[in-house]
Amino acid sequence: MKKFASYGFHMYTEILFGKGSEAKTGKLIRKYGGGKVLLVYGGGSIKKSGLYDRVVKALNAEKIPFVEFGGVKPNPSLAYAKKGLELAQKEGVDFLLGVGGGSAIDTAKGIALGLANNGEIWKFYTGTKPGGMAPLGTIHTLSATGTENSRSSVLVEDGKKEKNGFLWDCARPVFAIMNPCLTFTVNAWQTGAGSVDIFAHTFMRYFMKGACALADELGEGVLRAVVKYGPVAVREPDNYEARAELMIAGSFAHNDVTGIGRAGPMAGEHPLEAQLSGYYDTTHGAGLAVVMPALLQYFVNHGSAEQIARAAQFAIKVFGVTADLADPPGTANEGIRRFKAWLRELGMPLTLKALGVPKKDLAAVIKRCLDNNGGKVAGYMDLDKKAVTEIFTSIVE
Repeated sequence: MKKFASYGFHMYTEILFGKGSEAKTGKLIRKYGGGKVLLVYGGGSIKKSGLYDRVVKALNAEKIPFVEFGGVKPNPSLAYAKKGLELAQKEGVDFLLGVGGGSAIDTAKGIALGLANNGEIWKFYTGTKPGGMAPLGTIHTLSATGTENSRSSVLVEDGKKEKNGFLWDCARPVFAIMNPCLTFTVNAWQTGAGSVDIFAHTFMRYFMKGACALADELGEGVLRAVVKYGPVAVREPDNYEARAELMIAGSFAHNDVTGIGRAGPMAGEHPLEAQLSGYYDTTHGAGLAVVMPALLQYFVNHGSAEQIARAAQFAIKVFGVTADLADPPGTANEGIRRFKAWLRELGMPLTLKALGVPKKDLAAVIKRCLDNNGGKVAGYMDLDKKAVTEIFTSIVE
């Protein structure tokens, strides 16, 4: 008999999807009570593309004053979020607008938390529940993190290079403007890495305790869509259909809908990967590409019959493997082989060496992983030192 978990699900973010949708930015900010905006963005690509000018035009049309805070980098830092908070407090900002990739939006979330919680930011990334968050709207230009529609944010503590995230309902944006055309200029590497990031956000919910047939159907549909359209977007960057499907998948992979009916810790790939991108400043999706197949292989090698059957179902429903009822491990292993082939098609690395993590650092990577997770990584299977060592050793080169 299936074990349905009790769960909470908070549908909150208003989505405005389609070509030219950023023209309504000002009206949406007014709708949600914004009086003065902090415009948070990254390295300036939104100015080169013309998006910045269109957003400013939309703000001016509604006579909404704004302050700029650009320069956010990938793997966003706590120190930079604090700088943004100081500016927001000084200028009397009451609304955040994150424009760009996930790092810009996650930084905006950190600032918004600080505005609503007496300047505190980091403690909400280390377990303390916030009392609320200043309202935030988003316009994302990279289909990847899903932060535009999720209750999640990730920052890196600069001194220790510790990468932490959270899942708080109050951190969902009030609106997300989604125009697939804004992702046409994303290069092949970032498109591939973004596709893996989207995949991971449903993968981590697919391998949870509890069971729900509807969640399986939703999750497998999201995963198949990413498997189909990720390589298309890599090959054909201005393919609207592929970009649109990835943009939708990115938001719905991480807004919790694919985890309904389940509870407990998620698969475990993100705590493993955080030791890579947080410390070496590697691309998050590329790190996930290295870690996920190895974690799945560990489930097959050491899991219970039920866990192995789950890995086999993943292989059948997501990668089209023919079921062999007499050999669930074999079915699952064929799924892992096809999973890796798909990652190669996206141009992603499959080893720490290819990711740029030196072999001599292996022991340090394992130690950081255990130290930063209280001695073990909680997940679909709890991972102790022996397990973490086996997983990382299997992907050295």
